[in-house]
Amino acid sequence: MTVMQTTPAATEQARTRTDICSAPPRRHPRPDGKDSYTISEVVAFTGLTAHTLRWYERIGLMSHIDRSHTGQRRYTNRDLDWLDLVTKLRLTGMPVADMVRYAELVREGDHTYLERHELLEATRRDVLSRIAELQDTLGVLDHKIGFYAEAGRDFERSRARG
Repeated sequence: MTVMQTTPAATEQARTRTDICSAPPRRHPRPDGKDSYTISEVVAFTGLTAHTLRWYERIGLMSHIDRSHTGQRRYTNRDLDWLDLVTKLRLTGMPVADMVRYAELVREGDHTYLERHELLEATRRDVLSRIAELQDTLGVLDHKIGFYAEAGRDFERSRARG
């Protein structure tokens, strides 16, 4: 079994745990007790650019970001958690329009759970399909690597004899 395969036990375990999106692992530790960050701090925490953060806000992927009295954006830990999820969704290949739709559904409230579930299930199916394609591609690469390794050894043996 590869790491990419899902077992029934793993699926069952996932159902009994809390939603991992509610407390995603943090790539960069955030200061304890702090819940207000500038755009440059968010850039450092997330690896996203300031331009991308502004664009996410403009297209509705981020909910309203509070501003300081001088107009500077102030992000919260909740915003950073959301950005972690958005980053994961981008890695799945989810279209930006679907991510924006998902954000809209979240803002609409709990009555959208079913639609959110369906959107994420469709994305999961796409990811599994891509994983299968990549596993097939990896098999081809492994075959070619093995072929060239053996051919290289044969070549070296024939050179040593000859």
